[in-house]
Amino acid sequence: MAKQPVEQDAKTRIADEEKVLIIRSKDDPTAFKPLYEKYYKPIFLFVLHRIGDKEIAADITSQVFLKALVNIGSYSFRGLPFSAWLYRIAINECNDFFRKSKRSRIVILEDYMADFLYEEMFAHDRLEDLKQKLPEILKKLKYEELQLIELRFMESRPFKEVADILGITENYAKVRTYRILEKMKTLFTNHAKH
Repeated sequence: MAKQPVEQDAKTRIADEEKVLIIRSKDDPTAFKPLYEKYYKPIFLFVLHRIGDKEIAADITSQVFLKALVNIGSYSFRGLPFSAWLYRIAINECNDFFRKSKRSRIVILEDYMADFLYEEMFAHDRLEDLKQKLPEILKKLKYEELQLIELRFMESRPFKEVADILGITENYAKVRTYRILEKMKTLFTNHAKH
């Protein structure tokens, strides 16, 4: 039981340290370096998962951190981690890449992802069928719908963080997720009939 306050104290200390670095970065760009070093790898992997090409992902990740540094003055502390702001920039950069390159988004699925989505969509024994059809179903989603599903189910992010990354309210993220799951369920059911 005593462990929880210690963990909370550590989280608060880290958040306070980040806050100091963010404030200092507004006047001194070299103060941004520890933030860059802490978040480069997770942001790179986030972008790589969406883009599928290491060189392009590295370029986009560099652009994310450049934009973050240039716009650090507009960052405001709203009770969400600094990382959520970086992920939001990364999502926007990925969106720009797909829009400009006219490339299609590729979704990489692991078995556990299909299991998790299945639990959300169904209460009966069609898991193997869903695993086979899920890639086709995901291809039929709009890009914005796919982003929400990825953030929530494939990356296990809480609704509050999903909402901040996508620039929507937490309630809208929940409603939208429910509607997308219903759409996927309909697509699966219709796909099963053919």
